[in-house]
Amino acid sequence: MTSGRVWLERLSEHDLAFLATAAGGYRTAAEGVAHLRSEPARIEELVGRSEVFDALFAPWAELPFAQASPFLVFSVLLAGTARELESAPFVREWIGPSRRLPVFDTGSLRAFLDDPLRRILLADVLASFTSVVSGVVWVRGRRGWTKRRFNELDPGRLVALLDVVPDAERPIVYRRLGDLALFLSGVFPDFVAERLGGPVQVERLERALAASPGLGGDAPDEPPGAIGLLERLGRGSYRAALAGLPEPHPDLVRALEALTDRFSEARRVLNVLTDRHLYPVRGDWFPA
Repeated sequence: MTSGRVWLERLSEHDLAFLATAAGGYRTAAEGVAHLRSEPARIEELVGRSEVFDALFAPWAELPFAQASPFLVFSVLLAGTARELESAPFVREWIGPSRRLPVFDTGSLRAFLDDPLRRILLADVLASFTSVVSGVVWVRGRRGWTKRRFNELDPGRLVALLDVVPDAERPIVYRRLGDLALFLSGVFPDFVAERLGGPVQVERLERALAASPGLGGDAPDEPPGAIGLLERLGRGSYRAALAGLPEPHPDLVRALEALTDRFSEARRVLNVLTDRHLYPVRGDWFPA
């Protein structure tokens, strides 16, 4: 079981009140919030309860983001997916745009989701893309100052940002690159294959990877095409982020190491989550 501190760092007062109310057992929401703050280890168990899942996603429930923060919404979804996989004999594996194949390997996905810290990290990634950042940075070259655009949803431009940020900020960019590779390949695999899988886009991303030593990494079992490229980018980016973080917390190290070593499983978990729960609402929840 992960530390209750990790949950309290991410959940608002409103989130705690929602959990206490949805799970029941408290006379008032305020009593429930006080109890969860004094015994935060209980939060993890409540997040995994079917009553909490139904309070967010049953047909009669209010819109999820009207009741809880994106982080809590995705945490409950991931816990629900873990429960579903306990009795699922197979999953429909993504093999190409609009193509799925039954795969009778649910054990590796269940094992990945067994670690609450990994679920928390995946919820962090999903919640972070409910809004994205784009803009311009000014770069001084031989001919003076020029503008360089960046967008958090464009892996090529985000890689190029590594050339212009101070060394102290590079681990932040690496971490965001890893998150982006996981998000795109996990939640929007069809878009990746169709829009990022063209020869021009693939060549651009290959050049970006080649220009940033350490990002490529070895990936003997990576899938073909753009999904495989993003897996390679994701693993290398998380590895580079870990190497550059000053005195990272052991919990963060363990979780990022899992994404580095088991990126493919993390992607497949998000593929399953998307097919079962996110597909109809992706355009609303991730408008960018």
